[in-house]
Amino acid sequence: MGSEIATLAAGETEDPQKAVTKSTNSIIWRIAVFYLGSIFVVVALLPWNDPTAKDKGSYVAALDSLGIAHAGQIMNFIVLTSVLSCLNSGLYTASRMAFSLGERGDAPRAFGRTNARGVPMTAILASVAFGFLAVILNYFFPKDVFLFLVNSSGAVALFVWLVICFSQLRLRRIIERESPDKLVVKMWLYPYLTWATIGLILFVLAYMLTDKEHGNREILLLSLLVAAIVVGIALIKEKLTGGRAPNEVSDKVTTG
Repeated sequence: MGSEIATLAAGETEDPQKAVTKSTNSIIWRIAVFYLGSIFVVVALLPWNDPTAKDKGSYVAALDSLGIAHAGQIMNFIVLTSVLSCLNSGLYTASRMAFSLGERGDAPRAFGRTNARGVPMTAILASVAFGFLAVILNYFFPKDVFLFLVNSSGAVALFVWLVICFSQLRLRRIIERESPDKLVVKMWLYPYLTWATIGLILFVLAYMLTDKEHGNREILLLSLLVAAIVVGIALIKEKLTGGRAPNEVSDKVTTG
């Protein structure tokens, strides 16, 4: 979850077409190096059933096996910087989504306004305030709030990508028919790769539904509840407004 942030950020650059292409390629090799590469190093250094990996964490155990002193403190520092980076990108994404919702009338109109430098300050402050609220609630209810947030959002990433896939299938057909010149960044192996992705996501969701032992079923059901609430609010709003919503294709870049 998170690679889609690149398209949000690219929209604010001088050359979105170039930025989307570059960021997408960058994400692929970053995942390959930092995620798959680091896991490869761990499994190359430790047996798969090494008990120290469970007690200390796989990365700390791998560093300990190399005789690196203070491995735990090193990993804590790495995790802290990673979390801060995640917080930064999360605030960026939340504020830009709030800005987009405000522009469309799906959130307070104040979220859709920017200051003299073009920054959606109200949306940013609202996102920061919600973050502080979550921290405060977690302080008073440490055993409930964090667990609920993790469980209720555990499958949301899959829902988001499922919606992205179906949206791409529908919107690309519309754009190819009505404005083919605006489709400048195209997905590989369309539509076969999109349908393959949909199939894999549905497979994972089906597995989660049947997995009671590790709590995945509860995570999926809570995530479905959150999704149902969001969809319900959208349907009620659409009924109240008569289904009026903007339908524009960006003049800068359209991805498919």
